[in-house]
Amino acid sequence: MQVAARQQRLITALAIHGPRPRSYLVGLLWPESSESRAMESLRVSMHLVSRQVPGLLINGGTVLSLSDMVDVDLHRVRAQVRELSRVGLNADVVSCLHQLRDAELLPGWYDDWVLFEQSRLRQDRLHAFQIIARQSLARCDFEIAVEASEAAMELEPLYESAVGLLIQAQRQQGNTAAALRAFEEYRAKLYEDMGLAPSEGIRRLVADIL
Repeated sequence: MQVAARQQRLITALAIHGPRPRSYLVGLLWPESSESRAMESLRVSMHLVSRQVPGLLINGGTVLSLSDMVDVDLHRVRAQVRELSRVGLNADVVSCLHQLRDAELLPGWYDDWVLFEQSRLRQDRLHAFQIIARQSLARCDFEIAVEASEAAMELEPLYESAVGLLIQAQRQQGNTAAALRAFEEYRAKLYEDMGLAPSEGIRRLVADIL
């Protein structure tokens, strides 16, 4: 069932934030409108959602929520990150890594509250990729360490920790050419974007090659 953009924003806000008072939702979704106009917009959106997707919206009076049957991908991804932080890698690390690489939040949405959540998720994913890369390197699973480091650098090319882990994993694989290429690409981009040189710690990782 397709719903219009206004209804999508209401559903999305409840999916991300969970049950919320109506006053919170009108301030979030219609910050430029007067309170009366924003409340009317909320009522219209609620009516249309309830008609188009019966049972999705739970009206608790002053508080609105989505049905308990709704599964939100964002919460599942954040649960994965928490689990990684708490207990480290498990046997399903490949699946976890691939799910995290694909876990983009609402690309093409530019509301301030969505941009904030996109930034939060980006930092969560960076943290998770670093955990996977570091622990995989310690386990001598160099292929996964390379993939996780590269995933982190897709999000943040100047993420020094990820660059260091990538170089170490490639060197452990015996791929000194790839390690040197990763260093040179990092050095060029760091200078181009920020006018800086790599840290001593990063340089030491390739000193013998150079």
